Amino acid sequence: MGVLGSGTVGQDVLNLIERRESVFSDLGVKIEISGVLVRDVNKVRDVPPGTRVTTDPGFLQECGVVIEAMGGVDRPLEMLLPYLRSGRPVITANKALLAERWDVLREYALAGSLYYEASVMAGTPVIGPMSTVLRASTFTRLQAVLNGTCLYILNQMEEGRDYADALAGAQALGYAETPPTLDVGGFDTAHKLAVLARFCADGNFPYSAVEVQGIENITQKDIQDARAAGERIKLVAELERQGGAGQTGQWKATVAPQRLPESHPLCTAGAGRNALVYEGEECGMLIFAGGGAGGMITASAMVGDLLDWVIGFPGHVPLH
Repeated sequence: MGVLGSGTVGQDVLNLIERRESVFSDLGVKIEISGVLVRDVNKVRDVPPGTRVTTDPGFLQECGVVIEAMGGVDRPLEMLLPYLRSGRPVITANKALLAERWDVLREYALAGSLYYEASVMAGTPVIGPMSTVLRASTFTRLQAVLNGTCLYILNQMEEGRDYADALAGAQALGYAETPPTLDVGGFDTAHKLAVLARFCADGNFPYSAVEVQGIENITQKDIQDARAAGERIKLVAELERQGGAGQTGQWKATVAPQRLPESHPLCTAGAGRNALVYEGEECGMLIFAGGGAGGMITASAMVGDLLDWVIGFPGHVPLH
């Protein structure tokens, strides 16, 4: 097995594989790490002793499966495409890659060669259910809070901090990048919504079809006006059919701040956590909530995908 990237998630993936060695052993499998691709081999890392770190991706040729944890779009795609073309599987949490290069990747997803549970809500499983049992139900709508940085900033603003101060706090804690546009501009959430849409609306749903508005213009007055009305502001990803459920038409995907009643599941079950509300005609309303970011949380889903591959389960197949 090979790993691309050894940041927080990549390191936690390696440590979790070692921690769960007995689980793999019970399945009659020993996971051997052929190599870990890094930019700087001299950087200190928290990885199991003896882990081979290298700047040369040549080790990929000897791997039966690859875990991609490097981020970005074009660079990982360039390395992974020859690997996928050879019929070997890839495990990734890279929602930007999946969202923006779906035209290239979809055939491999349809073949079951792509595993990406961690790409939307990290260790909180939503793709697995949506790609399997929920397909028996007629999908009508979903709403979700999918970005922890925006969630933190809006929660801080509810406590009285202004936007700039709350953003600075998020950056100081490592929640937000510099610049933070991908998070606060809504684009990270849009990537995740595009991935979800391919399991419940349209297997070819394009990222470009997601309408995006971020939280940069939310003010303390907006927050206080909402609270006075018994509401809270959340950055909501929403997918529903234009014209209403059960009618023909196009799916509309939006990411934008919304005022939600304090009793809404995204404000209760999702308090301080990422959350998703899935609605289907037969299954009714389902609520998924939990940690949507973090090294070990994300690693748990990626190693779970690895276990699925070991057992023989295919990757996450979108709608045909």
